[in-house]
Amino acid sequence: MLLIPAIDLRQGRCVRLFQGDFGAETRYERQPHELLLRYASLGASWLHVVDLDGAKDGVLANRSLILTLASLRSVRLQVGGGVRSAAAADDLLSQGVARVVIGSTAVERPQEVAEWVTRFGADRICLAFDVALDSGGIPRVRTRGWTQGTSLSLWDAIDQFPAGHIKHVLCTDIARDGASSGPNVELYRQARSRYPHLAWQASGGVRNAADLAALARLDVAAAVSGKALLEERITSEELRAFLQDASFPASMSETARS
Repeated sequence: MLLIPAIDLRQGRCVRLFQGDFGAETRYERQPHELLLRYASLGASWLHVVDLDGAKDGVLANRSLILTLASLRSVRLQVGGGVRSAAAADDLLSQGVARVVIGSTAVERPQEVAEWVTRFGADRICLAFDVALDSGGIPRVRTRGWTQGTSLSLWDAIDQFPAGHIKHVLCTDIARDGASSGPNVELYRQARSRYPHLAWQASGGVRNAADLAALARLDVAAAVSGKALLEERITSEELRAFLQDASFPASMSETARS
């Protein structure tokens, strides 16, 4: 399992939200490029960047900053938040971003997004499904920066795409995100069991190296973590054990520093 450090951007600053609430924001003093270089120095080959303004409003408000980060070429960027058209995806990919993350549009216009996967390649598109468990424990998808609920389960959302067509899926349990309460291991166990062919990325709740080890035992492809790394709750030695992993798509990882 590969650990992918995460940076959330809002108005050009590094922030974290509590359970996706834009009114519960924590700002961090470190600049985005400083964090990128720190993670690269520890051995990271990928960085997950979210444009929170874009996720909420549908427009990449932090585009110039994201492209500046991509130009450093220290790590490969996986970028999401407001990528809701083929043109927006093409713009990022042609400007040095390695992979784009499609969230709301993957739920609302799956046939169109399936065409993007064909156009750009399955390795360059990651579908992102943000979920909240209902009273029955079913993961229901939320969209538009987590502000809008849907009746779709996570499984319904994935089944909208042709079998074997998609490869990378990022799933965030909103209740765990930014809460430092531990990842929803059972959710990812179900996900791996139902769709073992997908390269699952687990997001939300990572507190320490033990949480990373628990996710690794599920054989997910990657864990995405922001707050625990920003607040240095995991030592550099512990991080290094998860920052390099041969099972994550080699075609992308081998050229991370090219």
